[in-house]
Amino acid sequence: MTFKINSLPAAQPAAAAPPQVLRLLSYNIQAAIGTSSFHHYVTRSWRHVLPDWRGLQRLDRIAQVLAHYDLVSLQEVDGGSLRSGFVNQVAYLADLARFEYWFQQLNRNLGKLGQYSNGVLSRFVPYEIEDHKLPGLKGRGAIVAKYGNVENTLVLVNLHLALSEKARFRQLGYVRELIQHHEHVVVMGDMNCRSDQIIDTPLRDTHLLQVTGNHHTYPSWNPTRNIDHILVSPSLKINHVKVLDYDYSDHRPIAMEVQLPQPLADAMGAQGASANP
Repeated sequence: MTFKINSLPAAQPAAAAPPQVLRLLSYNIQAAIGTSSFHHYVTRSWRHVLPDWRGLQRLDRIAQVLAHYDLVSLQEVDGGSLRSGFVNQVAYLADLARFEYWFQQLNRNLGKLGQYSNGVLSRFVPYEIEDHKLPGLKGRGAIVAKYGNVENTLVLVNLHLALSEKARFRQLGYVRELIQHHEHVVVMGDMNCRSDQIIDTPLRDTHLLQVTGNHHTYPSWNPTRNIDHILVSPSLKINHVKVLDYDYSDHRPIAMEVQLPQPLADAMGAQGASANP
């Protein structure tokens, strides 16, 4: 587990203005490999192992996208191996996009050949971070970040689910147990299943809401599948949701703005926040 809080003050963070809205983003960045066609999975497969000098350029462009959001969930991030030029991509993006708080979850450690990770970037300091290994084959995980206080808590879950339906069912059953007693919840990530399939998983037994409409994120060059999702509790009013038109990965990012109930907003403001970009 890698947990970093950049520039965390020694004293209790100063109270910030209560956030009335939160700008959320989920993005599978494919380690900035830059697949932009199906044949690239073969012709550019070397990028999964060897560094590409344009990878940092793609990371810079991704950072420009992330900078407009408050809570960001990242999947398929490299924690610092040969293919990324030994750059911890979570830390790099946090620095460029001016996120003071970030967390890297290492799920598959192949040493110098790959540091397969999830990541969370945050403008608010969480009061608790949990690293969960999901059921099934090794390599799938969920990050649980809690904001506000124990009386008024926002629970953020960032996950990357398995490809098999059976494994996903088990993994979402595990997630259901994590969130079922919380009022304010955001679950987002690469779920590797369509929105109509989610209703046939254990998440159907939760209060989480899906947005209506087709928000296709994969493949980025011709999106036909909605497999990246942001699900929220009814207490978080959805102002809008949008798939962003960027092709720096084989997935497109999905963004949502939600309005917070006032007690939760006050709790998060009291906990402190970093400066806006």
